[in-house]
Amino acid sequence: MVSLCSVHSGEPSAFAVIPREARIVGTVRTFRREVQDMIEERLGRLVESVALGFGATARLKYMRSYPATINSEREAMFAADVAAGIVGEQHVVRSLPPSMGAEDFSFMLQVRPGAYLRLGQGGEGSCFLHNSRYDFNDDVLPLGAALFASIIERGLPAAHP
Repeated sequence: MVSLCSVHSGEPSAFAVIPREARIVGTVRTFRREVQDMIEERLGRLVESVALGFGATARLKYMRSYPATINSEREAMFAADVAAGIVGEQHVVRSLPPSMGAEDFSFMLQVRPGAYLRLGQGGEGSCFLHNSRYDFNDDVLPLGAALFASIIERGLPAAHP
């Protein structure tokens, strides 16, 4: 996914002045490193070619920050099994479509196997995260705590005296 998120050129009060520079800012999100490599290479060529076509110069400043958040299969299955034991299999979604959202946890998954979980909040008129109308459902806090406690209880061997 390539998103152009900001375009800035010139000053709003200088409406009769051709700006000397322009800056376009965006994000690129992929699930595979080789796709990220290909997009970086092709985007760099595209930026230079378009500028050259207009007699200008341009450069691409491509920064890689967040890798894709991809769960380890075994850990994701384990967490889903634990959740099903708490709320019932009918309330566990095991195959969410991939999300392009950036997440700090992705850095941990680069080093260790694990699973990023989502706790459904439901409710009438609920909104997704990062929506101005989003309102966290505090009633799910005990459920989330129970899920994490159960994952720990089932995942760690019991200590014997």
